[in-house]
Amino acid sequence: MNLYDIATKLDASILTPKLDLSRQVHCAYGADLLSDVLAFTRPSTLLLTGLINIQVVRTAEMAELGGIVVVRGKPVHRSLQELACACKIPLLRTRMTMFESCGRLYQSGIKPCIKDPGCECNVCPSV
Repeated sequence: MNLYDIATKLDASILTPKLDLSRQVHCAYGADLLSDVLAFTRPSTLLLTGLINIQVVRTAEMAELGGIVVVRGKPVHRSLQELACACKIPLLRTRMTMFESCGRLYQSGIKPCIKDPGCECNVCPSV
């Protein structure tokens, strides 16, 4: 599923409209603990989070994530949007809770990001 489709499913606003949202996302991870994001995600994972600080973009950059969705309609400062653009990390915002956002994406076929040799998301390398 691409990020345009995800924005539609989550009724999300696109905070980085100049970035390519046609990139495909096959798995997602919901977390507010950035050390977990680094430990448990794979490249191209979609991150759902309530964090709205610069570290979330820096973490997404290091982990080569496919995009970030800020949940619960939290206000995102302009400087965070600019950093996301500079790092080429699409940034979306939804008013939905993390629980509902993850549930809708799972229902739509997005797989959870797991470190499992049997993962079938076609993105995760086998461990």
